[in-house]
Amino acid sequence: MPKSENQKMKLLYIIRILTEETDEQSPISTKDLIEKLADQYGVSAERKTIYTDIECLREFGYDIGFDSNRTKGGYYLASRDFELPELKMLVDMVQASRFLSVKRSRELIKKIEQLAGKREASELQRTVYVANRAKAVNEGVYYAVDCIHRAIAQNKSITFHYMEFTVSSQWQLKKGGKRYEISPYFLTWNHENYYLIAFDEQRQEVRHYRVDRMKDLEIGENERQGRELFRNFDIAAYSNVAFNMYGGEEKRIKMVFINRLANVVVDRFGKDVTIRKEDEEHFSVSVNVAVSPQFYGWLAGFGTGARIVSPQSEAEAYRDYLKEILENYS
Repeated sequence: MPKSENQKMKLLYIIRILTEETDEQSPISTKDLIEKLADQYGVSAERKTIYTDIECLREFGYDIGFDSNRTKGGYYLASRDFELPELKMLVDMVQASRFLSVKRSRELIKKIEQLAGKREASELQRTVYVANRAKAVNEGVYYAVDCIHRAIAQNKSITFHYMEFTVSSQWQLKKGGKRYEISPYFLTWNHENYYLIAFDEQRQEVRHYRVDRMKDLEIGENERQGRELFRNFDIAAYSNVAFNMYGGEEKRIKMVFINRLANVVVDRFGKDVTIRKEDEEHFSVSVNVAVSPQFYGWLAGFGTGARIVSPQSEAEAYRDYLKEILENYS
């Protein structure tokens, strides 16, 4: 094929070379750029046409810089859609995402690397440590998220099987394999897992589901129900009440903590939680929580640094919970 047939692609090849192989510390000389165009893409070019091509790309909007150093100078892509620290942050988020499998994590990180030049991509590669992370086993979760978004956009219900892990180290379908049908409204992130917040028409209540435990998810034929419940829905408040995404009866609880736990309380209940001074060493908060063994377990982790003070019935229930644990060791 004659080299001239590729000439109409020259601008695209130039910006590809600049994108993939250059940055401020690694410019490419006009001579090397001409050689790469010829060797890699079969495109002939001269210095004069390169200057014209670069100006054309600049006019189009590409930020192409030039280093005038005689020995190491040349052209480079001066700015990108994402800076290196931003790409590193995205890689870290992908690595930490438990709902993504190891395979999917590596695929996404590879795509993120393509947003950087080769030198910067090598810095991203050195941060990839996904092999020993606790990752999802449900490879379909990536597509489940997309399916849920499409169902919400189309105002449709979704149907799926829901899985649970058994003591025999096997996954099994809940409800004896019967398909769930619910109305999806919000996806939220909690403790490194994706959750769907939805309306369960059969129970007539808001429920949440781990997305990585959904299987065979499909968009249903029925329109979504429960719209009124979500008109002024506060996801942050719901997450606080649901508490660690475990169910339980919602109650207003007053708790007293030692002062050093202020950051922990704000992290758990949000920066808008009202903190009241009890004495020089303690403060109190009153919050809505879903009272459950998971809530008690969280509270017990602070030992004598936290206690329930009201209502009295909940203080006694928490005490009984602790006594039952203690009796298990007698």
